[in-house]
Amino acid sequence: MISICLVDDQNLVRQGVRSLLDLAEDIRVVAECADGAQALLEVPRIKPDVMLLDLRMPNMSGLEVLQALSARNELPPTIILTTFDDDQLVLQGLKAGARGYLLKDVSLEQLVEAVRTVAAGGSLVAPMVTQRLMAGVARMQNQFTSLEQPDPLTERETEILRLLSGGYSNKEIANSLKVAEGTVKNHVSNILSKLGVRDRTRAVLKALELGIV
Repeated sequence: MISICLVDDQNLVRQGVRSLLDLAEDIRVVAECADGAQALLEVPRIKPDVMLLDLRMPNMSGLEVLQALSARNELPPTIILTTFDDDQLVLQGLKAGARGYLLKDVSLEQLVEAVRTVAAGGSLVAPMVTQRLMAGVARMQNQFTSLEQPDPLTERETEILRLLSGGYSNKEIANSLKVAEGTVKNHVSNILSKLGVRDRTRAVLKALELGIV
């Protein structure tokens, strides 16, 4: 059972997302938070498998929640809930440690698939990245804390990076390439090191910035 914490200041949004998730047999909403301050208290206590997080909230924004939990090493796999007007915030949220994003008018199938993907260790950056977000990556290219001239990736590392950008987990990549999961983990570590980034999501963003994927 995948446990979910919903963080959104809008009651209707929380009720709608919960109603959709209740239709999935393997997903359960274990907590709801109406603001960022409550999330900082509840998330470390309940340790959900996935957090669904709104970015625009009064008093404490979703971005501040991401930054605070990340600094305390208490950030669970997180999906940002967003609208088309949140491009810059989404990019900042991804840089702060979120695994991906969903629009608030998401369908049941998309929501359930996204939750399962992130719970399994995958990400939702691309190909779900919109053209506007990719333009935002270009605008923010000088804000990445990574190497300006990363070491070149091998052909296999580039192949794995493209699969990472598609949201595939290490296990799914291993099955696709018919190699051991440990081999994929080693390649991912090398990719992160060469790109000078800390996690898979930043690796995909950096790859988008550099035109690798």
